[in-house]
Amino acid sequence: MTGRTGWWQDFFSGLALDFVRHSRDAEDTLAEADFIQEALGLPLEARLLDVPCGGGRLTLEMAARGYRVTGVDISPDLIKDAESQIDVGRSPVTFEQRDMRDLPWPGEFDGAFCIWSSFGYFDDAGNLDFLKAVADSLKPGAPFLLDTPLIETRLPEMESQERIWWPVGDLLALEERGFDHVTSRVESEWTFIQGNQIEKKSLSLRLYTYRELCAMLEEAGFGNHQAYGSLDWEPFELGSTWLYMVTTKLET
Repeated sequence: MTGRTGWWQDFFSGLALDFVRHSRDAEDTLAEADFIQEALGLPLEARLLDVPCGGGRLTLEMAARGYRVTGVDISPDLIKDAESQIDVGRSPVTFEQRDMRDLPWPGEFDGAFCIWSSFGYFDDAGNLDFLKAVADSLKPGAPFLLDTPLIETRLPEMESQERIWWPVGDLLALEERGFDHVTSRVESEWTFIQGNQIEKKSLSLRLYTYRELCAMLEEAGFGNHQAYGSLDWEPFELGSTWLYMVTTKLET
């Protein structure tokens, strides 16, 4: 399998967009929002940044809880989908279509989150640019929550399961994945099937070790990391299947 630069620009469309819309249910959303709220530890009315926000699932939930939230995503279809769900009775919420490395709000946010394996899309320079953009958008001392697979968490899983079927209603998604040890990227081929309709998409995700990620966060201006292995606040350790990193924008 070979990765393709810029894959994210058209991956989230068609059946893949339907998969993103429906593969997390209300219970998942509430559990993740509870974790975000506790991890960030900010008062209501605080300004939050959700980047990338996808279809606005968590942006809207955090806004409904009383936060002022801005969601950013490069996909026009996802942003359109998110805007269609805005309830005038919610707290102020804004959606912006833009590259997640382009965040033109220096020092404006009290906290930020990047949830659901949305880190590692770019090369190393681009991933660092993203972290720096988030740091620049935050006030000093503001928290940032990042969830991501790591080399330590993903490779053991991939060794035992290279093909995964994901059923979502009447939509079936097949993920066939491999790991390129030269580039440290997971290269995935996705097949989406709904009735007689079949679509194929490619995805490429850079995986880091825990140490590499911490070094990148610190280069971007973050520190005081707190690492968890699940939404149940289990400490991140050998055997954890995911990383939930809570870190802080350092004083400059």
